[in-house]
Amino acid sequence: MSFASLNLISPLLRALEAAGHENPTPVQASAIPAMLAGRDVMASAQTGTGKTAAFLLPTLQRLEERPAQAGRGPRALVLTPTRELATQVKEAAELYGKELRHLRIGAIVGGVPYPAQQKLLQRPLDILVATPGRFLDHMERGRIDFARLEVVILDEADRMLDMGFLADVERIMAAMPATRQTVMFSATFEGSIATLAAKLLKNPERIRVAATEANNAKIAQQVHYVSDVAQKKAMLLALLKEGPVGQAIVFTGTKHGADRLATAIGHSGHSAAALHGDMRQGARNRTLAQFRAGAVRVLVATDVAARGIDVAAISHVFNYDLPRSVEDYVHRIGRTGRAGQSGSAISFATRDERPALKRIERFTGQQIPALAVAGFPLIEAPADNERRAPAGRGRPPRFGERAGAGRPRSGQGADSRFARRPAGGDRQGRGRA
Repeated sequence: MSFASLNLISPLLRALEAAGHENPTPVQASAIPAMLAGRDVMASAQTGTGKTAAFLLPTLQRLEERPAQAGRGPRALVLTPTRELATQVKEAAELYGKELRHLRIGAIVGGVPYPAQQKLLQRPLDILVATPGRFLDHMERGRIDFARLEVVILDEADRMLDMGFLADVERIMAAMPATRQTVMFSATFEGSIATLAAKLLKNPERIRVAATEANNAKIAQQVHYVSDVAQKKAMLLALLKEGPVGQAIVFTGTKHGADRLATAIGHSGHSAAALHGDMRQGARNRTLAQFRAGAVRVLVATDVAARGIDVAAISHVFNYDLPRSVEDYVHRIGRTGRAGQSGSAISFATRDERPALKRIERFTGQQIPALAVAGFPLIEAPADNERRAPAGRGRPPRFGERAGAGRPRSGQGADSRFARRPAGGDRQGRGRA
């Protein structure tokens, strides 16, 4: 199948050819005809499957073929969970639409001064890409005109809900014209996502792409079991020093953890930087620019901040802390093995993280081999049926726990990540996303 067989117009076909896109991916082959026919779409697809082009190409064609109404405000709105993903979608729209005439694309995200965004919103726009918090801020101040709005796209809707944006999204969508075309992309459509989709979409075309990034044969996955956090850090530094690592992303579970680990990696002689939601947008942009230019070798990031990073030179992804969800694991390792290159995904796991690892293996349909690191003893994975009595009641001590000491407290031999985390994780609240 070719892109031409999907009835895309010549300017889009020329842009795709110039970008090196030869044939549509499965999600593109399904979503593009449905959107061109005006259908609402709910698509389950992971990052790396071509979903951005799947919703941008038919949107661009619709806007080109239909005359625009007079007035200001966007004709198409794309909501994304993070600033970095918003930037990526905007750049993709500019890439695919470069052959179109008078195409106007803008973005509004948190961490950026309001005056420039107010000026942008006073102009007629074809496509507006936004994060929910900042968009709602402008909407409630009456700065956004919906009279011309034709298409609304929710990208990575599951992540928006995970970040606590459900109420914001519902308020935004309630203000949209009833005649809009609504498209929703999500890693899964279960629970609250399914409920939201039922409210917002009308007789949608349902698309599910079974293949995931985790099944990419170009990504070599492995896990190293560790006795405690100190060994985890020592093992990571050893791999960065001795292994054939080019550029790498190291994922942590917390923002403070990202800062501390980036400092430790920097002290060990590697160029490293942290990336997380507490950083100002200017600092985040500079960090990403340095990483893309190769000035930063190791980027230590949280899941939210790393959404939208597309750097072909990333050779390794390290899961310093295992993610909260299996979908996040797939998103993480998809940062490597891109543009036809091979990559490595290396995870570290304590004994208590074995259940999380098993869930990842079941979701991806792959068993992740446990390997040794030179200079460190190989710790075997605990048996699945191993029974664990409470601390101090006759069972052998766990890794990182002194005999008879009871359950280790956070920060005293235990990985503090296993303490209860605030809901929403790396949430970037209203006006900051």
